[in-house]
Amino acid sequence: MTLSTKHQAPTEGDPVPRPASGPMVPAPPARRPRTRNLRTWVRGGGLSTLVFLAPMLIVFTVFSWSPIVQSVIMSLQETNLLDAPTWVGLDNFVHVLNDPLLGTAILNTLYFALLALLFGFPLPIVVAVLMSEVRRAKGFYSALAYLPVVVPPVVAVLLWKVFYDASPTGLFNTILGWVGIPPQPWLQSSATAMPSLVLEATWAAAGGSIIIYLAALLSVPPELYDAAEVDGASIWNKIWHVTLPQLRGILFIMLILQVIATAQVFLEPFLFTGGGPNNATVTILLLIYRYAFQNSLGGDYGEATALSVMLAIVLALLSWLYFKLTERWSTS
Repeated sequence: MTLSTKHQAPTEGDPVPRPASGPMVPAPPARRPRTRNLRTWVRGGGLSTLVFLAPMLIVFTVFSWSPIVQSVIMSLQETNLLDAPTWVGLDNFVHVLNDPLLGTAILNTLYFALLALLFGFPLPIVVAVLMSEVRRAKGFYSALAYLPVVVPPVVAVLLWKVFYDASPTGLFNTILGWVGIPPQPWLQSSATAMPSLVLEATWAAAGGSIIIYLAALLSVPPELYDAAEVDGASIWNKIWHVTLPQLRGILFIMLILQVIATAQVFLEPFLFTGGGPNNATVTILLLIYRYAFQNSLGGDYGEATALSVMLAIVLALLSWLYFKLTERWSTS
């Protein structure tokens, strides 16, 4: 009786059977890393890109980075732009930090920024939301809201100085007299001078923010409002739960821009009060102006640029910290 060869193990000379899965596919050859040389860079459009970017890079370097570098160098020198500069190192920063008026200027700037944020930041949002609900003459109201931005700032300040006339015949004092309130020394009192500046600055700058918020409101899907109405939401609930969350990103950007703008306030205290009364409206930029033009013949531009560099560093760090803290909130 012979055994079947079907289950016999292959002998040493027999070929190894192929697996039942089919023929083996050879592995693809390993790709060699591409070496990017000058010729491939030019063929890939790198040269044409550089040609198109060159004018912008040159203009940006000449008008942006060059003044910044020159300002840093000038902050380390004693110069009035007339005589030859003298290298003094960090002495300008030491003199600025030892100036007793610096603390007053910082506190006044923070006070102005706080008032401007409390009144000037939410006001454009409220006006933009109300204007978005208007069905007729929306363009007219938009132009009316943007009109203060078109008025030259110096003209606006001179106009408001007439409004702030402390005599009983002044515009605001006349209006207060109608309700039995005595005349107020708007710009002549240390208590009311800074709020008066904030009121005019808010009126002058609110128009641009209103237009930006109106444009952002157009991107809010109307289906969200329809769903809120179906759920019986009130106008306040729609604003709080639909409008503001949809505008979260633009709100964060506008907030940091307003903080930077209020920290650099100069025009209102310079034209309204000149820093008075009793230095109640002296701000950091007004102090920089005094260093440059009012200290001595030709001014001390070294101390002025030193304070400018310090302000720029503080604002840069504040902006970086703000974006790091709000990075998750603005994108979620």
